Amino acid sequence: MAEDKDILENENVVLVDEDGVEHTFVLLDVIEVEGSEYAILQPIDEDLTDDEEPEAVILKITTDENGEEILADIEDDEEWEKVADYWQEAMEAEGDEE
Repeated sequence: MAEDKDILENENVVLVDEDGVEHTFVLLDVIEVEGSEYAILQPIDEDLTDDEEPEAVILKITTDENGEEILADIEDDEEWEKVADYWQEAMEAEGDEE
């Protein structure tokens, strides 16, 4: 999937929650941490005030039984922390370059 990363960034992704409600996200980035890929998504259908930033959502990119890529919640807190820290450091580094 890394080859498709530039193509996929800033694409809209619609996910359906457990209640069947659709939520739209923009794909901000795809990152690799310790051999696994993760999608960084930002909700675009949230009701926020002008001074609030929507929080990014991190989902693991895995494959289902049919070999198709799917997005899954990160169940392990330690894994989530590693990915969140990596993403934050990448954003801070990007900000330093500007």
